[in-house]
Amino acid sequence: MNNKSNFNVKDERNLTMLVDFYELTMGNGYFDKGLKDKIAYFDMFFRRIPDEGGYCIMAGVEQLIEYLKALKFTDDDITYLRGKNTFSEDFLEYLKNFKFTCDVWAVPEGNPVFPNEPLVTVRGPVIQAQFLETMILLTINHQTLIATKANRICRASEGRPVMEFGSRRAQGYDGAIYGARAAIIGGCSSTACTLSDRMFNIPAIGTMAHSWVQLYDTEYDAFKAWAEIYPDDCVLLIDTYNVIKSGIPNAIKIFNEVLKPLGKQPKGIRIDSGDITYLTTKCREMLNAAGYEDCKIVISNSLDEHIIKDVLDQGASIDSFGVGERLITAKSEPVFGGVYKLVALENNDELIPKIKISENDEKITNPGFKKIIRIFDKNSHKALADLITLRDETVNEKEPLVLFDPIHTWKRKKFKNYYTKELQVQIFEKGKCIYESPTVLDIKQFSKIETDKLWSEVLRFENPHTYYVDLSQNLWSLKQSLLHKFTASYEPQD
Repeated sequence: MNNKSNFNVKDERNLTMLVDFYELTMGNGYFDKGLKDKIAYFDMFFRRIPDEGGYCIMAGVEQLIEYLKALKFTDDDITYLRGKNTFSEDFLEYLKNFKFTCDVWAVPEGNPVFPNEPLVTVRGPVIQAQFLETMILLTINHQTLIATKANRICRASEGRPVMEFGSRRAQGYDGAIYGARAAIIGGCSSTACTLSDRMFNIPAIGTMAHSWVQLYDTEYDAFKAWAEIYPDDCVLLIDTYNVIKSGIPNAIKIFNEVLKPLGKQPKGIRIDSGDITYLTTKCREMLNAAGYEDCKIVISNSLDEHIIKDVLDQGASIDSFGVGERLITAKSEPVFGGVYKLVALENNDELIPKIKISENDEKITNPGFKKIIRIFDKNSHKALADLITLRDETVNEKEPLVLFDPIHTWKRKKFKNYYTKELQVQIFEKGKCIYESPTVLDIKQFSKIETDKLWSEVLRFENPHTYYVDLSQNLWSLKQSLLHKFTASYEPQD
C-alpha cells in the first residue's frame, strides 16, 4: 500500500543551512587543511530512555531522507556565508558546487530501540558527514521522543483509541506537523492536525469547541444545530456549563428528538474538564438508561499515561482519549538526548577506529563501524537482547551464543534456541537514496508488531526490566585496547 500525498512542506523551503555554525567552521578547516576527502564514520545514538522507561520507538527517518535528498547551497546562502568573513573562497566554491556522496544506514522507523545503539550511521567525506550532525539529531531526536511518549500513552489506554490533540501547544509549526506524524507511529489512532493528514494521509478528526456551544442562546440549541448538520457523526461536547445537570441531559434530548427520528445513532459525547472518573461513570449510567449503550465517551483533559492509567484503575467509563500538550511536547521529559559522534576514519583503505573518553562512563563511545543484531527466542518470538558488533562480524545461529555485560563482564548468558535480525538498513549509497519509506500507517502497524515482541517486564511504566544491549567480544576488546592506549599516554612517566 502506498497512499502518500504529493504535498510536502519541504518543497517550500531549503533547510540546508539549518546547521550549527561550528559544522561550517570545521568544514572550512577540513577543506583548508586538505582533509575534505578524508572518509569518516559517525554514529547517532542516545544514552538514556526518557521517563525512566524501558524502550524507545524509532522515528524520523523519512524526514531525514527528504533533507538529504534536497541538500544544496543557494546563491543567497553563499552570499550570506561570504559576509561572515570567516570562510575561504575555495571553501565557498566547494559549497556552491556541493554534491552529497555519503553512505547512510538507519534503523527503520517503528522499531523499539535502546541506549548506545547506532540508530543512524554515516560514512563519507568528513566535511559532509560532519555537516549532517544538526539535522540528524533534530529530526531523529524529536520524532523518536514523541513516538515513544505516544506509545506509552497508548499502552496505558489498554486498547482504547488515543487521538493526538496537541497542535496548539506544540513548539512551533514543525513540532505540530511532525509531532502528529510521530504520534501515529507510536500508536495514536488519529490527529487533530489537518496539515499532517494532508501530508501523510493519517486520519484527521475533530468536532466542536466550547465556543460553538457559547455562540447559541442555550446549550440545547447548540446541540440541536450540530446534530442537524452532522447526524451521521454526532459527537457533543457536554462540559461547557455543567456536565451532569445540563450537558448530558441536553445531549440525550437531542439524541431522542433529532437523531432518533432520522434513524441515526449518536457517535459520542466528549468531556474536557472535571473529575473524569465520577463524570464518566455517571454519564455512562444516564446514557445506558436512555438506551444509548453504544454512545462513546471521549475524554480530553490534560492527559498523560499516568492519569489515564489511574482513572481506568478507578473504574472510569471511557471509550477513547484525546491527548494534547503532554503528548506533543513530551511534557514529563521534553528532551531526547541523542548525540552524534565520530567513531572511525579511513586511511588508505584501512579502518582506524576512534573513541571519545570521559570521566563519566556512559559518555565513553563505542568505536568502529558497527551494526545491531537483535536476538529472538525461536519459540516465543520475543526479543531477548541486542548485540552491537563490528560491521564484518556474523553470528552463527546454529551454535550457542554467549553474551556478557560490557561493564560487569562476569555476568554472562548463553542462548541456544534463537534467531537473529540486523536492525540497520542502508538508506543512501554514495549519495543516492536506495530506500523507500513505508506509509505512516504501515510504520504504525509494524511498530505494534515489533513492540509486542518485547517482554511485558520491559514495557511496564514503573521500574521496567533492563533490556540488555551487549557488545561482541571483538568490539569490547577493541574498546578496551583504545581505552588503555589513550589513558596510558597520560600517565606520568618514571
